Amino acid sequence: MSEVYYHRGDVILQLWQRVPALKPFYTEFENNYNPDTVLHWMGRHWEVPIIAIVLYVAVITAGPKMMERSGLKLNLRYPIATWNALLSIFSFIGMMRTVPHLVMDIVEKDYMTTMCTPPYQNWGAGATGFWVQMFILSKIPELIDTVWLVLKGRDVIFLHWYHHITVLLYCWHAHTNEAGAGLYFVAMNYSVHAIMYGYYCLMALKMIPKGFPAYLITVAQIVQMLIGTGVCVASWYYMLAGEKCHNTLENLIAGGLMYGSYLYLFLEFAVKRFILKPKKKKIE
Repeated sequence: MSEVYYHRGDVILQLWQRVPALKPFYTEFENNYNPDTVLHWMGRHWEVPIIAIVLYVAVITAGPKMMERSGLKLNLRYPIATWNALLSIFSFIGMMRTVPHLVMDIVEKDYMTTMCTPPYQNWGAGATGFWVQMFILSKIPELIDTVWLVLKGRDVIFLHWYHHITVLLYCWHAHTNEAGAGLYFVAMNYSVHAIMYGYYCLMALKMIPKGFPAYLITVAQIVQMLIGTGVCVASWYYMLAGEKCHNTLENLIAGGLMYGSYLYLFLEFAVKRFILKPKKKKIE
């Protein structure tokens, strides 16, 4: 099985070398990257995300109580700003490595082909494959977002921890099953995170310009959820219609439920934060 795996990796690299429009912009390491070693390891080590989530739940459950008992008041302004700046830079680089390939696919191919082609026949190796894989793995360190909230004594809302846990599990499952539509999700998420984490960095440094429309961040997230839900539904449709769409039914169901729930929760958050709350303040 491993021989087939690695032989297939050589095939993907040959396909990646046919992308002359993108190749000159990437490093030699990126252009020659074969994801199969890490991908195969991830498929055999599901305990990694499981353990990460167990520790995460322990932190958000016990952490606030421990901080309250300790009475500590930590000044985390600069560590939080640095963390968000690093995530913003990482996401921006990932966006520049994945969005061009997705755009090229959309321009040159029909919609079903962009969603249903196996990654190892399209974007699975080279620079795009590397940054897709980095995106999946980054979902573990992103859990630290919540640690900052706990250390600051802030409440961790349902949307926050639900989003982190389900994204990690879904992304790991989608990547190890090589979901054909994966590049849509990765490119969108990188793009939104590049802006969102940059905003959080400036907010930690208290450098947000007065009058900046903060709701634009939430709008971008809602648009992402809308498109993500649409991609899941379309992939599901193609598979049920008998088309060759590279994915598993359980991943499509999980993706549809996940993105649908995100869409509802982000819409609810937007209404409460930007519509109902301002009216309440005005009445008071």
